[in-house]
Amino acid sequence: MEKYKELTILIAEDNDGHADLIMTGLKESGISNNMIRFVDGEETWNFLSGKSKNMAYDINESYLLLLDINMPKMDGIEVLERIKSNDELKSLPVMMLTTTDDPREVKKCYSLGCNIYVTKPVDFVKFAETLKRLGLFIQVVKI
Repeated sequence: MEKYKELTILIAEDNDGHADLIMTGLKESGISNNMIRFVDGEETWNFLSGKSKNMAYDINESYLLLLDINMPKMDGIEVLERIKSNDELKSLPVMMLTTTDDPREVKKCYSLGCNIYVTKPVDFVKFAETLKRLGLFIQVVKI
């Protein structure tokens, strides 16, 4: 059987507490993949477009982007639009992971090409359960 590439999880989340919860929750649900966190949309886009001074997106690697909508410098919707209009990036799986549950934003994200939209519950128990389901989704995407 062919060995699948290791999937790197990109986390674009400006809130330190939310980012820690996401990474801890993924690890507790059995996800041991490498994770890279970005603190705003601009930093995320710079990585994806090769403009980052520290590291860059590698087209030979596998990634999944967990993308918050409400971020400084460039919001998640603009990042999503740029990804899906870029020939090299448009196949990147993008999971919107946000506290925003406005049906218009959900519809817009799906129309732009996000793969899944997950609303972060405020209740930690519900959030942990969402992260476990997220972990299962990531495993399926990897295969």
